Amino acid sequence: MASSDTRPAALVTGAAGFIGSHLVRELLRLGRVRVVALDDLSAGYRHNVADGADFVEASVTDHATLARLFDKHQFRYVYHLAAYAAEGLSHFIRRFNYTNNVIGSINLINESVRHEVESFVFTSSIAVYGAVEPPMREDQMPRPEDPYGVAKYAVELDLAAAHEMFGLPYVVFRPHNVYGEYQNLGDPYRNVIGIFMNQVMTGRPLSVFGDGTQERAFSYVGDIVPAIARSPWVPAARCQIFNIGADIPYSVNELTEHVARAMGQPGHLVKHLPARNEVRVAFSDHSKAASVFGLGSQTPLAEGLSRMAAWARKVGIQSAKPFEGIEVTRNLPPSWTAMIAAPRSNPSMS
Repeated sequence: MASSDTRPAALVTGAAGFIGSHLVRELLRLGRVRVVALDDLSAGYRHNVADGADFVEASVTDHATLARLFDKHQFRYVYHLAAYAAEGLSHFIRRFNYTNNVIGSINLINESVRHEVESFVFTSSIAVYGAVEPPMREDQMPRPEDPYGVAKYAVELDLAAAHEMFGLPYVVFRPHNVYGEYQNLGDPYRNVIGIFMNQVMTGRPLSVFGDGTQERAFSYVGDIVPAIARSPWVPAARCQIFNIGADIPYSVNELTEHVARAMGQPGHLVKHLPARNEVRVAFSDHSKAASVFGLGSQTPLAEGLSRMAAWARKVGIQSAKPFEGIEVTRNLPPSWTAMIAAPRSNPSMS
């Protein structure tokens, strides 16, 4: 029986993941579109997807399934958030990284061109900038230093080319260090705040690579999702790139203190691991986004962490899932090497 809902359809990829699940909720709240939520559940959870969305379990690398979905739903809007977003690990899983983060994106772009999608919204990353002088600005030339950043920048370039050749409208967001409810606490390679909260709950020290003086601006998810959700209907956002996130940088050492307090464990033990190859200072300028979308909320770090901590305590400890397809082991951080060798069933691995 055909649906009586005549609203245009929007596809959200990565919808069972962290930011994707929040975006689905925001789109449902706005009520302007029917939401089809796609995720392969490799890192997300089905229960993260809010009622009211039509869930499809599939990968963006499956171009045949995508073609059928586009034919069936005639999507007017595509929000592409599906990615394996582990900057540090991407050096060691290059083939996997480019297959999922580039080829999967191109599959979506192809279908969006064929079906004359009205807006393709892509979540990129400030990883595209590399080690440029902060704060990162959209007019700076990207110089990504890891395969994850290279992949994100490649998709940005392809979207620009697709617009030039076919007129595909797009909006690109470059969020950074996003945290909040529904983050995968068990992922040992990414989402440092989730890792820290899981470590507190399991009684382990907070693991910090290097001396902990690396600086990041940690962005509460509720502050960035509203602009992403409504961007297709903001004319000034068309074919533009926007940094989006928090303005105030903190060192990782400061972050450990904030997380420990939020979890009710001030003074929790910290363990410093050998440094890894990463950009030391990364935060961005958001004046362009503010000029187009207005001044959104800027949740203070302590408040955002308190909200996430309450959710984390409710959810409880999540088991780590070591990546099983490491392609290059040379220069792999020792803690990750040990994790690969450890029994998969051990929930204390990090």
